[in-house]
Amino acid sequence: MPTRTRLTIWRTLAAAAVATLTALFLTPAAAHAAPPRESRPVYSYADAVRESVWVDTGLDGDGDGRTDRVAADIVRPAEPARQGRKVPVIMDASPYYSCCGRGNESQLKTYDADGHVVQMPLFYDNYFVPRGYAFVGVDLMGTNRSDGCVDVGGRSDIQSAKAVVDWLNGRAEAYTSRTGGTPVKAGWTDGRTGMIGKSWDGTIANGVAATGVKGLKTIVPISAISSWYDYYFAQGAPLYDGGPDELAGYVESDDAQAHCAAVRKKLADGSPSSGDWTPLWTERDYVKDAARVRASVFVVHGMQDLNVRTKHFGQWWDALARHGVERKIWLSQTGHVDPFDYRRGAWVDTLHRWFDHELLGYDNGIDREPMADVERHPDQWVTSRAWPPHGTRATTLHPAPGTQAGVGTLGTRRAGGTETFTDDPKLSETDWAAHLTTSTPEKAGFLTAPLTRDLRLSGSSQVTVTATATTTSAHLTAVLVDLGPDTIRDYADNAEGITTLTDRTCWGESTAGDSACFKETEARTADVDYTVFSRGWADLGHHASLGKGVPLTPGTAYTITLDLAATDHVVPQGHRLALIVAGTDKDLIDPPSTKPTLTVSLSGTSAKLPLVGGAPAFTRATTGSSSSPAPRPTTLNGVRTPHTAQHIPTP
Repeated sequence: MPTRTRLTIWRTLAAAAVATLTALFLTPAAAHAAPPRESRPVYSYADAVRESVWVDTGLDGDGDGRTDRVAADIVRPAEPARQGRKVPVIMDASPYYSCCGRGNESQLKTYDADGHVVQMPLFYDNYFVPRGYAFVGVDLMGTNRSDGCVDVGGRSDIQSAKAVVDWLNGRAEAYTSRTGGTPVKAGWTDGRTGMIGKSWDGTIANGVAATGVKGLKTIVPISAISSWYDYYFAQGAPLYDGGPDELAGYVESDDAQAHCAAVRKKLADGSPSSGDWTPLWTERDYVKDAARVRASVFVVHGMQDLNVRTKHFGQWWDALARHGVERKIWLSQTGHVDPFDYRRGAWVDTLHRWFDHELLGYDNGIDREPMADVERHPDQWVTSRAWPPHGTRATTLHPAPGTQAGVGTLGTRRAGGTETFTDDPKLSETDWAAHLTTSTPEKAGFLTAPLTRDLRLSGSSQVTVTATATTTSAHLTAVLVDLGPDTIRDYADNAEGITTLTDRTCWGESTAGDSACFKETEARTADVDYTVFSRGWADLGHHASLGKGVPLTPGTAYTITLDLAATDHVVPQGHRLALIVAGTDKDLIDPPSTKPTLTVSLSGTSAKLPLVGGAPAFTRATTGSSSSPAPRPTTLNGVRTPHTAQHIPTP
């Protein structure tokens, strides 16, 4: 594939272009010109100002008796300041700039002998600086060149970036060095800031927006956490065998490693393995503060992200909607992957237009376009004017005992009876789904008949389970399955749905030390006979409260409602919608201390699903269907779902 360079041929006429644009901006005739609809690459990236400042956060996280300063590396066009013009800022605040890298190629910040930044990871500076934006890369406290300690989503993390937004708007102090130095003002910016980032970086954007800080105009959280409790636990069920203290140690600078043991201990003490909700989690819950958000929010998430699971974007999106926040969303079939690596051209163009609208005020129409882009099949996208679409209704379905092969049914009528299964921690959701049409001892499965028309689910689901355990502890899993053949992105592969190629395409301007050219990718696909498209987990001992789990009394029935991951999925005509209720989901939650057998009361069990068209759509899709189970496929190639999260929000 030949290298593709986007909008960079201006270089040969750069001097003429700058002169023309300068005249346009500075002459009286400009007042009568048509308003711009797109920023253009008229400024020199090679001659951009590269500088570093250390912003005073007002906190002393490492307890050394002086307030901590965070490092902010800046790349900005030189010409606007000479013209007396101020520019907006695109910011990525990250803990990964020196330990792990950013993007598909794990890029780090690099510096010259004088400590000036040479390479900024990703394409943001290469592409946007020539278009009249500044790019600021912030080292979270306790990482790279910043003071302080990492507190994993807490006050220190959020203040790391908020203090920089305050400085950009004249409300905080910054200096030319980490200690001492000369005070420096951000006189080159108008203070209008947009934050962007994937995983932990996007999480910081969520957290800063939840403070309501003035000057933050938009955020673009990609695969981001909205509540840190939900990163480590699912309603009391542990998702990992590590905690935030281990994560802090993973990204800390050498200096922080030596001085932040007390902070790591506080993280460990505040996040007990019991799964109980503590004040530490309250501090790191941004959803509760959605009413404070002033910024617009462009959410991006992979619907098969098993690292930062999709409950995060679902609950954040719903909370923002309740408070009338301007929103846009992209949902892909990938796992924990940046859109630059699965829809590159459309992503750069859309992000460009989004920042132009939100930070430069250009009326380019992006706010009047469909709210949602959803990847329905690999590289095949559909749009929705609103998300979830208008007409989506929470519809309650009920399981019922089956008449053939011991397999239950799923419909709108409540039924009696029970189903019994025994927790088998060696099996996972794909093992269960591979045997949906037969009764097996480790699950309870319930299926519709083959659908007579497509059925779309859009949003977050809940499954309420009433169960009696034979032991004092039990974990529950509920998953929704599309039973039928399809070709999907192979999200269970190590690359989570993409293949990295050797050819490169270029997105902006390059220097000797910072290339704008990145390896291309393509969809990595898998042929499957079923797709698990939504899932949720819980510890039955937390049935009464997240604040305190309790031992179960064997033989006593308990009722708990599991929050399932947000999604947008169409179960096509001829396929079957299925609900599975089981115990430990191997590699996705940790098992309980016992191995219970659970008896599920079907009259006390239900699934509340976000169906486009509501109950009438379900009735139409199931009317006229055969009630007998579909023949079991001769080959079941369901995608395995290994533990992809690696105990950290991966870069």
